[in-house]
Amino acid sequence: MNIARWLAVLSFGLLPLSAPVLADTDLLGFKLRTLAGESVVDLRQAYAGKVVLMVNTASKCGFTDQFEGLEALYRKYKDQGLVVLGFPSNDFANQDPGSEKEIQAFCRNTYSVEFPMFEKLHVRGSDAHPLFKALAAHPAGATPKWNFYKFLLDRNGQLVESWGSITTPQDAGLIKQIERLLAQPAAKTAS
Repeated sequence: MNIARWLAVLSFGLLPLSAPVLADTDLLGFKLRTLAGESVVDLRQAYAGKVVLMVNTASKCGFTDQFEGLEALYRKYKDQGLVVLGFPSNDFANQDPGSEKEIQAFCRNTYSVEFPMFEKLHVRGSDAHPLFKALAAHPAGATPKWNFYKFLLDRNGQLVESWGSITTPQDAGLIKQIERLLAQPAAKTAS
C-alpha cells in the first residue's frame, strides 16, 4: 500500500493507528470484572485450553434473542471445552442502557444465561476496551459494527475467525468451526 493510500485510509478512520502493535496482543491476556460483581477474572488462567467464543452483547437489540442460541451452544459443548464469554456494551444506539445488575437479571431471567458475562465496556472507538482493540487489529478480527459480533479463539487463545451480527449461533459454518476446534488438542507448553 503506498503512503498516500495509507494516509487516506487512516484519515477516514478505517484502520487504527495502533493496529500493528495490537495484532500481536495475547487475546486471553486480560483481566476483567464479572458482570455486576467484584471478582476479577484472568482470562488466561480461567480459559486456557478452551475454545472461546467472545461476543459483544446488548439487552435491547434486534439480535438480543441470540442469547438463547449462545446459551444453547454453551450448554451443548461446554463439557467438550467450549466457553462463551459475553461482553455487554451500550455502544450501539443505546441498546444496553441498564446497570450491570439490570443486564445480569435480564440475561438470567429472560434467556437463562449461565455462560460467563463480564463488565459492561466499550467495544469500538477510542474508548474501546484493549481486548476489543486487539480483536479489531487482528487479521481475523473486526471492529464490531453492531451488537452480537462473534470472535472464535482456538484452545491456544488464537483468533481463528470472526462473524458479524447477522450470523446466528446456529449458523452451520460457526458450528463447524467450533466442532473442528474442539476436536483439536491445545498445544503443549514447555514447563
